[in-house]
Amino acid sequence: MIDPLDLRDIVRSGLLSFPVTPFDGQDAFNPHAFSAHLEWLAPHPVAGLIVAGGTGELFSLTPAEVVAVVRTAKAAQKGKPVIAGCGYGTRLACEMAEGIEAAGGDGILLLPHYLIGAPQDGIANHIRAVCAATKMGVIVYNRGQSVVSAETLARLADDCPNLIGFKDGTGDIDTVRRITIQNGDRLAYIGGMPTHELFAQAFRGAGVDTYSSAVFNFVPETALRFHAAFSAGDDATCARMLTEFYYPFARIRDRKTGYAVSAIKAGVALRGFDTGPVRPPLTDLTEEERAMMAELIDGRA
Repeated sequence: MIDPLDLRDIVRSGLLSFPVTPFDGQDAFNPHAFSAHLEWLAPHPVAGLIVAGGTGELFSLTPAEVVAVVRTAKAAQKGKPVIAGCGYGTRLACEMAEGIEAAGGDGILLLPHYLIGAPQDGIANHIRAVCAATKMGVIVYNRGQSVVSAETLARLADDCPNLIGFKDGTGDIDTVRRITIQNGDRLAYIGGMPTHELFAQAFRGAGVDTYSSAVFNFVPETALRFHAAFSAGDDATCARMLTEFYYPFARIRDRKTGYAVSAIKAGVALRGFDTGPVRPPLTDLTEEERAMMAELIDGRA
């Protein structure tokens, strides 16, 4: 396991991969297909992997499947940190964190608790309990009904030495900027909006200098070219790539709720990998939409 502070610095150093989780014909996790996809991605330089996250359908996985995903990723991506999605109620999230750590994980991305809204002190107690359940680095993900304030996050960073990062999926730049100013260098900051390249430049102005890329799953060269331009402040190249690839992709993604995951999985399948379908309640792309994805990939991959 990587020391949490070392993991924080690694996370800051580059693009993060956000791989899909493949299923077989019996709707079970397919470790062989997962390994094949990760091995194809392995030569491309990224700072680490966030497996079983939003793009990896954490919301559809059992805790045992999350552990299996982590074990498979560790074997397929030797030398790169493996961070795993973790979430649901506090007791279950703690048990998941323990299982991820036992499987060789290096950190967790703590997704929102399940279903119900909660006050700041309740959310803080939830995060504090999960941090106490593991020695791994913990990254808090603002999304849905779980949104920490700058003040709450600062108190948690004081209380929890292994809380090393913050990821935002809300798009609330005001809160993000308050968090980056108040917490400074003690946390790594990750952009986590769906197809975050669409928002990366705005988030950079709020102090967020890296992000996880879902399109890296099927067009790794494109994702890395955009990240290189973003890191260099080459806004002209970013604008061109947004116009030529990312906005057309977003038009496909936005055709139906849930396609932020389904379109990525379709892209991976179109590159020749056995992904299986998305699990309900998500739905797969239509044949027309898959053809649109294929044309996009042929033009930009």
